[in-house]
Amino acid sequence: MSSRSTGAPTPGRQAPDGGRADRIADAALTLLAERGLRGLTHRAVDEAAGLPQGSTSNHARTRLALLRAVVRRQAERESVLLAPPGGPGDTTAANTPKELTEALAHALHQYLTAHRPLLVARYELALEATRRPELREIYDEAGRGFRDPLVALMRALGSPEPERHALSLVAWCDGLMFSCIAGSYHASVPSLEELRRGFAELFTGMGLAGFAAPGCGDKAR
Repeated sequence: MSSRSTGAPTPGRQAPDGGRADRIADAALTLLAERGLRGLTHRAVDEAAGLPQGSTSNHARTRLALLRAVVRRQAERESVLLAPPGGPGDTTAANTPKELTEALAHALHQYLTAHRPLLVARYELALEATRRPELREIYDEAGRGFRDPLVALMRALGSPEPERHALSLVAWCDGLMFSCIAGSYHASVPSLEELRRGFAELFTGMGLAGFAAPGCGDKAR
């Protein structure tokens, strides 16, 4: 894999905002996807980012500090990919059910097709967080940035149990992503139409107003 496949800057180039911190964190995410946690060293990040030796150590002196910086960067990049309809700050139900389903399906499809290495890095970080309480804290903090807007979205859609329905939505998305990245469906990616149908079926099962189950005669393209 190349750094391009993760959406990270090519080694030797500045990150989009010119920030060295982002450049270091993006290079670390690339290494996580390519080599796993064993391959994540300060020296390796310097090389991947095209920076002088010692640059990563100056930014994050310990391995834990580096992992925390990577978790934050992962959350930043995911917030762009998986932003709620209308943008990262939108927690309203202003969109129609069809528009909402379309937006969610498109976001998930983009993640599964154009940003697969970023998902691999996420799983590496998630497993490490289960072993390191000090990393778990920052990992959970980043997760709340996604969970809370989803709860608000479920509430705006008229869910009588927004917390439970948000959990169901997250679990469905996480399960599908893991299966298509590292599980038994790693060689296949659902089409946009299949994802639309999946979300529609999920929301219909929750009994949310405005969502209709796909017709029995419909076929996924």
